[in-house]
Amino acid sequence: MEDKEDFEHEDHVGIFPILMLYISYAFIIFNGKLAEFVGKLKGERYLITPDGYAPLFVEFEYFYQRRMYGRIKDAWDRPINSIAGAWINVMPRSSKHYSQRLELTGEKPIRCLNLGSYNYLGFAQSEGPVADKVVESIYRYGTYTGSTSSEVGLSQAQRELEQLTARFIGKEDAMVFEMGFATNSGTLPALIGKGGLIISDSLNHASLATGCKNTGCKVKVFRHNDAKHLEEVVRQSIIEGQPRTRRPWTMILIIIEGIYSMEGETSNLPEIIAIKKKYKCYLYVDEAHSIGALGKTGRGVLDYYGIPASEVDIMMGTYTKSFGSIGGYVAADKSLIDHLRQSSFSAVYANSMSPPCAVQALEALRCIMGEDGTDIGAQKLKQLHDNSNYFRERIREMGFVILGNKDSPVIPLMLFNPAKLSAFSRLALERHIAVVVVGYPATPLTEPRTRFCISASHTREDLDWACEIINEIGDEISLKFNKNKYTNKLIK
Repeated sequence: MEDKEDFEHEDHVGIFPILMLYISYAFIIFNGKLAEFVGKLKGERYLITPDGYAPLFVEFEYFYQRRMYGRIKDAWDRPINSIAGAWINVMPRSSKHYSQRLELTGEKPIRCLNLGSYNYLGFAQSEGPVADKVVESIYRYGTYTGSTSSEVGLSQAQRELEQLTARFIGKEDAMVFEMGFATNSGTLPALIGKGGLIISDSLNHASLATGCKNTGCKVKVFRHNDAKHLEEVVRQSIIEGQPRTRRPWTMILIIIEGIYSMEGETSNLPEIIAIKKKYKCYLYVDEAHSIGALGKTGRGVLDYYGIPASEVDIMMGTYTKSFGSIGGYVAADKSLIDHLRQSSFSAVYANSMSPPCAVQALEALRCIMGEDGTDIGAQKLKQLHDNSNYFRERIREMGFVILGNKDSPVIPLMLFNPAKLSAFSRLALERHIAVVVVGYPATPLTEPRTRFCISASHTREDLDWACEIINEIGDEISLKFNKNKYTNKLIK
């Protein structure tokens, strides 16, 4: 394992920004409730429940979407009419009132630097050797399979992708799914059931949370990336056993991610593996954001820490981030993969992957591994790491509060105020930068943020220009906190 020096960058935001955050929420809720009251006086009824019936949904959730999210919804789901490369064309939208649907204005698209897409290695492109192979595959295979793999089998492209993925990861076999979300939500119920225990990181992705619920087994949560607390939960669970009967658990499955997409943090994998071994647990690692993006050879968090694949029981990842395609995979021992082919909901009931999409992932993977006869993959990996670290340090030096680890292509910038979510997004769009902003419930109430996603396709000139614009916006809406309450753990 490489020697890595850990250090902490610790500042304190102070009470004022947090106080203003709660005042902002109180003001928004008050205005929304007042608008609802006036609307009811006018006879408007959007929540009509027949006598004797329970409401179909929670009233406050609808209120939140209508009166709070509705005011700033233009900051999300912006349509584009170009590939999601380094630069994109954003199509302008507007509405007469925030409660109405946003409609395209028909105006000329806005050419923007793309700092919001998961195009880590820059394979989202319409030209080049990978794209040429995809076009050829359309004439050879068509565009769609039209059925599940259990009914008509796999296309040659998908099976080749499974075999190459297993070899790349370092496992005996792999299984490919058409959708990344369904890879987790449909696979976990086939791995563990009644009598089993899942111990999940508190910040795991929604697909993992959904998969855990679908298992029907007991689920416990440990504090984010806290190996000490994980060990406490594991030890106490073994001592107590199953609820009521106190019988031993049939199995214990620990679930973590390689890179946490809202924090940009790398998992504390070495310590978690030590706990897994000590207490004879199984380990499931979701590498959706780390595969292809971390490590000298792009093999993810295991490559980053220099840990062999045999130390992790089940490896999951997606082809949507670093490979420019769709779908996901699970890599493990062949006996386990054979079991999943027969029992995973996502394999039995969902269509197999579109052949051109499988070819896109396959050729991108060959490029990363250098099996295309070029060093393009190695250049992309180096460019991604250089870009990520350069951009992170430039932004940090300007006085912004930045989360995440070195080499992570996900770089969150803290905003601390719901009003600044839309303000930052709109100002960035006006200056031709496309960004993603994230707030409650995707993040804690007090931690709204914007999340930059860096790509190997960005040039140093692109990043320098973006830093200048972000610096201007930070001054305009007061985002440069000299002190903050966050502990940013970086790996030097």
